[in-house]
Amino acid sequence: MKRCVILISGRGSNMQALLRAQLPLEVAAVVSNDARAPGLAIARAAGVPTAAIDHRAFAGREAFDARLADEIERFAPDLVVLAGFMRILGQAFVQRFAGKLINIHPSLLPAFPGLHTHRRALEAGVRVHGCTVHFVTAEVDHGPIIIQAAIAVLPQDDEASLAARVLEQEHRIYPQALAWLARGQVRLNAHGRVDFPHPRNAPALIAPALDA
Repeated sequence: MKRCVILISGRGSNMQALLRAQLPLEVAAVVSNDARAPGLAIARAAGVPTAAIDHRAFAGREAFDARLADEIERFAPDLVVLAGFMRILGQAFVQRFAGKLINIHPSLLPAFPGLHTHRRALEAGVRVHGCTVHFVTAEVDHGPIIIQAAIAVLPQDDEASLAARVLEQEHRIYPQALAWLARGQVRLNAHGRVDFPHPRNAPALIAPALDA
């Protein structure tokens, strides 16, 4: 069975979704850049080893990244899973775990990379918003896409309501992506894109809906 290490910075709601999913994947450890992260206690309660490495204790990003990478390597993971990890990882770290580093982002990439995605989606007036699971590359939020989920933006949506509905979809697609990876059903092809199982005749999401 393949092994993963999950990186978190806070409550770890996506981490919890992954633990609940009972994936064909051993969660070898949960690591945070903040010892106060509530998700660490949740992981320990589930019997998962934890570690905390405070980024503020290091002179710069490179030193923190190197220490974090060494800690991850102790668990010999096949995958390194970012689940609300709020630190930008440098090129050396990304290269060290190339092809193993996975992230979930709360937008339909390549739209709205970075922070405040839901606010920016509302300001842009998009009709469809969502979330993306992707491989991590040195260019932030631009790695090869594994799976996306889309929802309609409703007239009454504000930033909080939109974020909550997108988070529901994050909890659905992240376990699916990792299940595919654990079973070897998705891979990066020679063009740097993801080959994956896909049903034919998948339904379209149209927002607003067409007249009956």
